[in-house]
Amino acid sequence: MGDYRFHTPDGVSDLLPDDCLTKRGLEHRLRGVFASNGYQEIETPGIEFYDVYAGGSFVAQENLYKLSDQEGRILSLRYDGTVPVARLAATLFKDVEPPIRLSYLENMYRFRESGGGRQREFSQAGVELLGISSPQADAEVIALAIASALEIGLTDLQISIGQAEFFRGLMEEWGIAAEDAAEISRHIDQKDTVALEKAADRFGLSIEAKETLLMIPALFGAYETLDAFEKRVKSPRAIAALQNVREILEILDDYGYMKYMTVDLGMLRSLDYYTGMIFKGFTYEIGFPVISGGRYDKVISAFGRDMAAVGFSLSVHLCMSALRRQGKEFLHTHVDTVIGYSREPGMRKMALSMAESLRNEGLIVLVDCEGMDEETLNHFTEKKSIEQMVFLNSSSCDCEEEETCQI
Repeated sequence: MGDYRFHTPDGVSDLLPDDCLTKRGLEHRLRGVFASNGYQEIETPGIEFYDVYAGGSFVAQENLYKLSDQEGRILSLRYDGTVPVARLAATLFKDVEPPIRLSYLENMYRFRESGGGRQREFSQAGVELLGISSPQADAEVIALAIASALEIGLTDLQISIGQAEFFRGLMEEWGIAAEDAAEISRHIDQKDTVALEKAADRFGLSIEAKETLLMIPALFGAYETLDAFEKRVKSPRAIAALQNVREILEILDDYGYMKYMTVDLGMLRSLDYYTGMIFKGFTYEIGFPVISGGRYDKVISAFGRDMAAVGFSLSVHLCMSALRRQGKEFLHTHVDTVIGYSREPGMRKMALSMAESLRNEGLIVLVDCEGMDEETLNHFTEKKSIEQMVFLNSSSCDCEEEETCQI
């Protein structure tokens, strides 16, 4: 058996001072955006009962970090922020009248997700708007996701919006069973047009239906995409889904965010989870969405309370990677002043008093603990790129009261 004392497990990492400072800065900004939009922050346990995630079949079991307690009950590390919020909505918030606006910023744990900038332990920020089912609510969440990304510096942003009901309506119109529809959705998600053509032939789709099916993974745009599909579909369910997206875009246009939007009706992952609008946010230099969200009206019902819900999550770690790769300015730790002192009586007390006074003015100040002389302290200051050095001795400070000794 190897000696792992000097290593971290796969998919997790230490956060060094500059990165930690950047992360805290991003989190502070995100909390500010959430709070200013009326979302109240909550914090859920890092350990949940396994049944919280397994009960609704919303998360694949193999993606969960599982452990057991002293009584043999299976537990799971927190996989995401949405499912614990659904649990809260049906339990501790059961008597709270909707709408309910909640936010979170917590570490998540996913066993099979790592590589390409993704981690098995990562910080995720998000919001959930519970109790409202309307295009206005959907647009509010998307707008908040965009505002959050812009606030932390991700100006090169693309938001793709889809609609799960559109695909369900098409499958209903074409008489395709649920199991076969799941196969088709996988081909669409993988943009496998060859497999889609074979599936269309196998299920006996008309030439027009086959053309419509092949358009789904290939057509991107805005209103023109919706126009193109509205001319081709007859299902009231699919038409209503397209109208829902159109209304959301119109509202986002009022926010001034239309320039970030693209319609992509081929986003079909997690169809058993999302019940309406789906969206993802992308930025360059990162191969995965930094934002994911949508409407999930059935999740809370798995805990015994029927309640509409829409929300999004943002990966803080992926955003940090994106900002770094894009050359965006990061926050860095810097020391403004270092104070040294001679061994003469009273100098140490004077140095500590001066340091406290400067810290009260907002400066970052070090006091020498090594007993360096003035020349050595000067070399230390240059080596560490500290802006200012002060060395106190009886000749440099001839004041009678130490409090009046200034730099």
